[in-house]
Amino acid sequence: MFDHIQIKVKDLKSSKRFYTAALAPLGFTVQYEGGGAVGFGPKGAPALWLGEGDSRGSVHIAFAAKDRAAVKAFHAAAVPAGGKDNGAPGLRPDYHANYYAAFVKDPDGNNVEAVCHKEQ
Repeated sequence: MFDHIQIKVKDLKSSKRFYTAALAPLGFTVQYEGGGAVGFGPKGAPALWLGEGDSRGSVHIAFAAKDRAAVKAFHAAAVPAGGKDNGAPGLRPDYHANYYAAFVKDPDGNNVEAVCHKEQ
């Protein structure tokens, strides 16, 4: 649906460490780094950009996970990398019967989610 998104972060180094760990289980890696910015995504297609600067408020970003194991791995990697648990991996039936997600606050307070919509 979108080509890319950029969020401002206070400390690019700590945010890069967090997102590198959190996004690895989802198949996203650093694709660009320079000029005060870091771009993450699949090979050759950075879609999440971090730019050092003042945030204008928190955002919610949800990343698609290929399966429930990837959602669990995202959460397990994100918390020790500087994230704060904001919802352990599990079903969210209020959204729909197969909505399996985990939520973590990044170092700037953004709500980062990994979600899988498959039955198992």
